[in-house]
Amino acid sequence: MDRRLFLKSSTLAGGGMLLGFSWMLSCKDKTKGMAETIPENWVEVNGYIKIAENGLVTIMSPNPEGGQNVKTSMPMIIAEELDADWERVVVEQAPLDTDRYTRQFIGGSQAIRQSWERLRQAGASAKYMLMQAASELWEVPIDEITAQKGELSHAGSGKKAGYGELASAASKVPVPETVPLKEINEFTLIGTSQKNVDAKKIVTGKPLFGLDHQKEGMLIAMVIHPPAFGMTLKDFDASSVANMPGIKDVFSIKTYDEDYKWLFFDTNSFMNLVVVVGESTWEVMNAKKALEPHVEWELNSERTITRDRFGTEQTLHFPAGLENTSDHDLKKKEMSAQKGNVERKDGDPEKALQNASKVLERSYTAPFLAHNCMEPMNFFADVKEDRAELAGPLQKPEYTEQTLSARLGLPLEKIDIKMTRLGGGYGRRSYAHWLVEAGIISQRMKAPVKLMYTREDDMTSGIYRPTYRATYKAALDSNNNLTGLHVNAGGIPETPLYANRFPAGTIDHYLAESWVIPSNITVGSFRAPSSNFMACAEQSFLDELAEEMGKDPIEFRLELLTRAENNPVGENNDYDPARYKGVLELVREKSNWGEEKPGVFRGVSAYFCHNSYAAQVLDLVMKDGFPQVQKVYCAVDCGIVVNPDAAKNLLEGAVVDGIGNALFGSLTFTDGKPNKQNFDTYRLIRMAEAPKEIEVHFVQNQIDPTGLGEPAFPPVFPALANAIYKATGKRLYDQPFL
Repeated sequence: MDRRLFLKSSTLAGGGMLLGFSWMLSCKDKTKGMAETIPENWVEVNGYIKIAENGLVTIMSPNPEGGQNVKTSMPMIIAEELDADWERVVVEQAPLDTDRYTRQFIGGSQAIRQSWERLRQAGASAKYMLMQAASELWEVPIDEITAQKGELSHAGSGKKAGYGELASAASKVPVPETVPLKEINEFTLIGTSQKNVDAKKIVTGKPLFGLDHQKEGMLIAMVIHPPAFGMTLKDFDASSVANMPGIKDVFSIKTYDEDYKWLFFDTNSFMNLVVVVGESTWEVMNAKKALEPHVEWELNSERTITRDRFGTEQTLHFPAGLENTSDHDLKKKEMSAQKGNVERKDGDPEKALQNASKVLERSYTAPFLAHNCMEPMNFFADVKEDRAELAGPLQKPEYTEQTLSARLGLPLEKIDIKMTRLGGGYGRRSYAHWLVEAGIISQRMKAPVKLMYTREDDMTSGIYRPTYRATYKAALDSNNNLTGLHVNAGGIPETPLYANRFPAGTIDHYLAESWVIPSNITVGSFRAPSSNFMACAEQSFLDELAEEMGKDPIEFRLELLTRAENNPVGENNDYDPARYKGVLELVREKSNWGEEKPGVFRGVSAYFCHNSYAAQVLDLVMKDGFPQVQKVYCAVDCGIVVNPDAAKNLLEGAVVDGIGNALFGSLTFTDGKPNKQNFDTYRLIRMAEAPKEIEVHFVQNQIDPTGLGEPAFPPVFPALANAIYKATGKRLYDQPFL
């Protein structure tokens, strides 16, 4: 903290106070062990706090808002240290501005974790400047001045003043290099539940989303992409639609130039597209349907690309051909039977398995999954010769802006991107090639354009959760003691394996192997990437293993974690066994684990990902042969909780989302073509299938906040699988369960 200037400048602004501060400079390296790789070094940038003469405090929120409530929670952290009156705080969405901000993206459940100390320092520094101004004006020592709810006071003299009255004077105070922060027990705002700052706008239908964005003279554009992965555009005949009502133009575009070096989030399978542009959505949609039979496609060649993976060159291989789920399943089974790449090896696991009295072996699979955001992909673009104005929902705007700059031939400073609220995300909007497409179309049309994907476009053009397979083998001796464990996990086209996560570090003889199968089907981040599968495989297997050993499933997990706590194996275990045990013990207590409930069947699981720990007990009943979830108990250790109601909402959403994907989620392929294209065939959870009750409990501690948007999602898969087993006597190894 002592090396950084968090408030870089202080200027008089309209009789108030405008404070620039370093929003994303790093005090501590918190990037290690993240599931989603983040650059090691951040570029220095600025954000702003504004205090008006009337005492109103405006705080800019730089990160996109996708329902995780960072637009409320991040300003709360500043307001806490500033001792502002929250009722007098206005929050504004900052535009994309790489000169002032960096890490203007959401992903990896890192927004609060990465910003915690910096936001606190920003608020505390602003308060110090106000107090110093009061000290000089009142001629009293600064340590005799107190701040509370936007007001400064001096008990000895009885003097008081609101922040607005002192803002101009404070703006002239030299910026402190560092100031003391509050003790955790001094918080008055953090830890209290505050309404979403956009709540009223949301429920009253105010324009917040990309689809809401309008501009006079705006045209509507839609694209036609290949019907199957492994195909590309050959030719098209636009004559049949050229004279349809409202149609302005039909042409083809290429998303990336041939010599372009891809960035990490430039993932895209379909780069040669046919575009239909017209005056209204209905007219363009009709023309698109009429044009589709007149578009010719051909097979893609095998290709290899290199991309910049945050400063490291990465090579990606895309095979030619049309892929099938049946072939995928055979290949995954073949690969899991072979020796994979050794990612971790403790002791002599081969010998432990060879000498075992009993070996328990089980394999688990999961299919491709589509995100199915409520708001289909869309973006507005108005590109002129010397500048570009864009607006829409995306998760990684600062990276996509670089791609757009290269494609349009415009410098970054000539591109202005307005971030709208995301109508769903969790990875899908990280790969915003549609933003680039919108820019190219607008540049070609020389007019403002809104590009809109239909639901079918969205579901059939990627990006998907990969398909996975994992095989576990456990060695048991003659006394039913666990002596060795082997996990072999891979996927198409990525492996889900985390070699150093639990139960690594708990067993003397442990082997973790991985493998991958290349594919031309586009994949990317999906809520809790890879963890959403590995949690199910791992925790389902541990449940069955506990039963085989004659142990209570919670006690068995706690025994393993106690070993990791007191006498760990290896030095690279990336979890804290004490915190892991804490959530298991909390959920055991809150759920009254062990208590028999007639007709109610219980499953348990626990998992660590995104720097947080979550454990769940799920109760279900069988109704007409169908599992119905009655209640889910969820215990989470995510450190200090900034906004409890918002945190509870995140966990409830994760539980419902996980149950739906576990029961129904699946996308299969025949000759490269997705077999589901809309909600009439892609099954989602329905209201009646959601849990009747979700009870959330947080471990109370003073650890800096960690991830929350994703950690509660993975463990609900195995908790559900283990409960269904109790109800039916049948173990579940393949998703979806129904």
